[in-house]
Amino acid sequence: MATPRPLQTLFFRTEAGNEPVREWLLGLPLPDKKSIGADILAVQWKWPVGKPLVDSLGGGLWEVRSSLGERIARTFFIVVDEEIILIHGIIKKSRTAPKQELDLARKRQSSYMKEHRK
Repeated sequence: MATPRPLQTLFFRTEAGNEPVREWLLGLPLPDKKSIGADILAVQWKWPVGKPLVDSLGGGLWEVRSSLGERIARTFFIVVDEEIILIHGIIKKSRTAPKQELDLARKRQSSYMKEHRK
């Protein structure tokens, strides 16, 4: 059976009920929100997608790579049961994503998977 398109996209929710990616997006300038949103929409319609738009970080963790003019955004996500779960977002300031940002994304991934498996 074909996968329905577009894939549903959900925001990771913390135990406290916060949605970190939604909050991150709301704090960005409108042009950045539109660019990141368009990139996520492309992933929803075309999954699986490869570089340059999406890159694997290993272990089921992926990143949407959005160009924002002089800056670069990364939206980390996982795919579970044909749903895209947005778990973390950053504006990159160096060539690679900082280790603490990747660690946080992996922690949220683990948390989601534990909760989802119940």
